[in-house]
Amino acid sequence: MKKWQVLLVSALSVLTIAGCGNKTDKANRVTVGVAGENEEKVWNDVSKKLKDDGIDLKVKLFSDYVQPNAAVAENEIDMNAFQHVAFLSDYDQKNKKDLVPIGYTYISAMVAYSEKVKDLKDLKDGATVVIPNDPTNGGRALLLLQQAGLLKLDKEAGITPTVQNITENSKNLKIVEVDAAQVPSKLKDADAVVANTNYAVSAGLKIKDGIFSDTDDLSKLGTQYKNVIAVKAENKDKELYKKVVKAYQSAETEAKIKEVSGGADQKAWTDKDDTLKEFEDVRQKK
Repeated sequence: MKKWQVLLVSALSVLTIAGCGNKTDKANRVTVGVAGENEEKVWNDVSKKLKDDGIDLKVKLFSDYVQPNAAVAENEIDMNAFQHVAFLSDYDQKNKKDLVPIGYTYISAMVAYSEKVKDLKDLKDGATVVIPNDPTNGGRALLLLQQAGLLKLDKEAGITPTVQNITENSKNLKIVEVDAAQVPSKLKDADAVVANTNYAVSAGLKIKDGIFSDTDDLSKLGTQYKNVIAVKAENKDKELYKKVVKAYQSAETEAKIKEVSGGADQKAWTDKDDTLKEFEDVRQKK
C-alpha cells in the first residue's frame, strides 16, 4: 500500500472513531430549561454530578414562564423544571399540548405575615387579610387560611377557590385581593397578608418571620403546588431522563435547594412518589 493510501485509511479511521464518539455523546446529552437563577444554580450542580455517569446535561435559562414549555413541545429542549403541577396542567389544557411530569423538584412556601399578631388564630373579628388576586395564587392563599383553621371552602371549588367559595368565615375576616406583587406592601395597613415567597423575599421579608406557612406540613398541601420536571408524554419512560431525575432527587440537591433559596424552598419528592398519577388526579380536580 502506498504512503498516501496509508494516510487516507488512517484519516478515515480517525473520522469514523470520532463520528462514533459524537453519536454516543449525543445519545447521552440532555438539555433542561429553567426560569430562574436559583434553579439554574441547582441544575448546574446536578450537571456536574451527571458527568460521572457519562451524561452531558446542559442547562438553558429562560426569562419567562412561557418559553420553557413551548421549547419542550417543539423539541428545542428535552425537559424543563420551573413550574408546579397546576401551572403545567393549565398549560396543557390551554395550548392543547401533552407535557407530563416525571419527577418532583421542590416546593416554594406561601406564607402569612403580620405585624399585629404572632399567630393567625389571634386575628380579631373583622380583621383584614390581603391575598393575591389571580386564580392560582389567590386560591392557594385561601387554601392556606383553611389549612390554618380560619376558613372553610366549598370542596367543589377544587384547587382554585375564590372568595365566593368561602362557606364558613367564623372570624368575619375581610379578604382583600390585590396584585400578587403588591401583597407584601400592604403589611403595615392590613392585619395579615398571605404572600408568595419570591415577592415576599424581594420586599425584604424573611420566611422565618412568617406566622404560618402552607409547607409546614406537606401532607396537607395539595400536590398541585409541587414543582416538577416535565417532558413530552412520548418521552416519559426514557431511561436517560429517569437517570436525570434520580440524580436530581438526592440529598446533595436538597441541600443545594435550601442553600440557594435561603431555606425558602424545600424538596418536594418522597420515596413513594407516583408523579404521573398525581398529575392526572390534579387534572381531574380542575
